Amino acid sequence: MEHTRAREPEDTEAENGPREAAERDGRDGPPGPDGSPSAPEPERRRPWARRLRRIALALVLVLLVPLLTAETALWINFTGDPADGTRTRDRDALWLGHAWVDGRKKDADVTALARRLDGTGIRDLYVHSGPLEHDGTLPKSAYPRARWFIDAVHRELPGVRVQAWLGDILAPEHPEALHLERAGSRAAILRSTREILDTGYDGVHFDLEPLHSGDGNYLKLLDALHEETASRDVPLSVAAHQIDPLPAFHSFWGTLTGHPKWWSQEYFGQVARRVDQIAVMSYDTIQPLEGTYGGYVAQQTALALEVTPRSTDLLMGLPFFKENRFGHWAHAETVPAAVRGVRLGLSRTDADRARFGVALYVDFAATEADWKAYREGWLDAP
Repeated sequence: MEHTRAREPEDTEAENGPREAAERDGRDGPPGPDGSPSAPEPERRRPWARRLRRIALALVLVLLVPLLTAETALWINFTGDPADGTRTRDRDALWLGHAWVDGRKKDADVTALARRLDGTGIRDLYVHSGPLEHDGTLPKSAYPRARWFIDAVHRELPGVRVQAWLGDILAPEHPEALHLERAGSRAAILRSTREILDTGYDGVHFDLEPLHSGDGNYLKLLDALHEETASRDVPLSVAAHQIDPLPAFHSFWGTLTGHPKWWSQEYFGQVARRVDQIAVMSYDTIQPLEGTYGGYVAQQTALALEVTPRSTDLLMGLPFFKENRFGHWAHAETVPAAVRGVRLGLSRTDADRARFGVALYVDFAATEADWKAYREGWLDAP
């Protein structure tokens, strides 16, 4: 909408009487030879206004130029062709909602799930079985039908593992939530893990957020959990934050927003060495375009491969959901772009890595188009 500025009424000599030159507020020039006012002199720009405009322009350039440079680099990173053979290694995973263990799903649903997964590379199912209480405990009432689901999967999908997906929100960003710095909370999480594995799960998968880079208490927890899972010969799996796209970017972003979303590459490696399986949540990336998102996933794949030991399964997340909000744009974060980005990152870094796959998030939001893109892009199947 255009706005018109109100015009001030023009003064007339009849209304205001004659004025002296000094009373004209500098608008009229000195009298001409005939005594009439000459043309107005150009208004002098104030020095502080010029400085302010220059500062504003400099700030725009300081913020805009690096951003455009980074986005262009990601776009370029999405170019080229993936190497032959960069397809599924039959180590993929699928996150499943809570309905599978709380009584809402039936035998017919498991049969349909088995048909859906037939011929795919999915080996692990992370079924939501929590969340943990803020003190680290987990009531058995949270997963009343777990034993039924585990048995049904083993019957319908031989060789597929069912892992208990557990998580909670964390302090310090949420002061009322789970505090990993408390030894009692970590001990309670370990007890909850023992109890849920006693139910018959084939492993346990943790997703604790927001988890700040460098959190030593999380590493202590993983050490204790891995000792327990190793004694049972079942995998310990975690969902991992993304890696700094630029050095120390998590520190910059944390200072700017109070939420240091990324992990340093070093910390990612420390986590990866303590688990059997690590799945990168390579979505919610803030990327505005499909090309820059795919380039970002390629970069994340390469960064993760560089520090994940070959003894650990590395999985890259695929966005099987549609949302539009700050941080996630459905038109940009697509399954085809993610799959191609994964293959490009794998091709350039470690094309023959055996313990590698993708993880699909999440079953209840997936569309037929998502499944088709996974099959055609990653499985090379219709």
